[in-house]
Amino acid sequence: MNRRTLLGGAVALPLTAIRPSEGRAQSGISDGVVKIGVLDDMSGVFADQQGMGDVVSARMAIEDFGGRVNGAPIELVYGDLQNRADVGLAVARRWYDQERVDAIFGLGNSAVALAVQNLAREKQKIDVVIAAGTTDLTGPGCSPFGVHWTYDNYALSRGTVGAVMAGGGRRWYFITSDYAFGHSLEANATAALRGLGGQVVGSSRAPLGETDYSSHLVRAAGSGANVVGIAAAGTDFINIVKQMGEFGLSRRGIQPAALLCLLTNVKAIGLDTAQGMVFTEAYYWDQNDQTRAFSNRFARIHGRPPTMFQASMWGAVTHYLKAIQAAGTDAAAPVMAKMRETPINDFMTTNGSLRVDGRVIRDMYLMKAKQPAQARGEWDLLEVVQTIPGNEAYRPLAEGGCPLVR
Repeated sequence: MNRRTLLGGAVALPLTAIRPSEGRAQSGISDGVVKIGVLDDMSGVFADQQGMGDVVSARMAIEDFGGRVNGAPIELVYGDLQNRADVGLAVARRWYDQERVDAIFGLGNSAVALAVQNLAREKQKIDVVIAAGTTDLTGPGCSPFGVHWTYDNYALSRGTVGAVMAGGGRRWYFITSDYAFGHSLEANATAALRGLGGQVVGSSRAPLGETDYSSHLVRAAGSGANVVGIAAAGTDFINIVKQMGEFGLSRRGIQPAALLCLLTNVKAIGLDTAQGMVFTEAYYWDQNDQTRAFSNRFARIHGRPPTMFQASMWGAVTHYLKAIQAAGTDAAAPVMAKMRETPINDFMTTNGSLRVDGRVIRDMYLMKAKQPAQARGEWDLLEVVQTIPGNEAYRPLAEGGCPLVR
């Protein structure tokens, strides 16, 4: 990694409403400033669903909080993790050691998230994972300073696998992104599938950023599967679904199982191809008046409704700032204690909670892509077909293997 690459990994985001020279911070705030970093995929296969949209949402949260906490100004920086653990870890290390960042949010790649959470544990700094899905973050890799905020691969798999199998999809072939996220998603989906009496008839792994899935789809078509479980995300997921249509798998009775799908993915695929596809999410912009109100504000800045990652960034940053306010300090241990004892309530979460293993418990939703004729506008793409209560959606605390659980 060269110096130019590393320096390109983080850029200060000016917040015109936040001026560090105004006033004096209370003594409980280290360095007189609360500094938040957003470290995400800004330029790769996940940029559309996290990226600068996450930065917009974090900035909205800071401004909604008033730009200060306990008398101290709040600053925001952001960086591009480039979907490389070495790059993400280098940026995080520099932020923690040199730039005095108090907490890092986002971490939208499972390999990067695991590496940064290990570093945060060592440095006794807070990390809040928004978009990475691996359940190892709250299992063997859990941290007293780590938070897995929005979703995880266990919750995604349980909802989607159950719905697909109820529709007759019992024989699965997996196409899996070959890194920590994909491996975790396939493992969780396989466990759910077998628990319901389903069968895995084959699988193949593809590098992150693959563009031609023809060889994988040929193997899937010849495997006897009636479902292709897609353990991939972002542009990779979009390409697999589109190429399934081009290869005629749907005409042969083989359906896609979307193990991680978001609003922007459905838009990119188009309802002609995506119609009827079911998947599990933590948020949809058109659920109720509160979700619509936030979405309208966000869209005025970013040009479109938020994904579940982008929406949940607002709640994560707000909850963190509330904890600092309640603790009277930005020191990691007392802030984490307040984050755990304070219920999570915002426009997308009702009475959520943060467990000792770092898992946030919130309701999840089984979504279905609409028929083209049902869409009333450009982003009217989905409908909520089922609410999955938080206490049913996530892995039981005792089953994760987190060393913090006694």
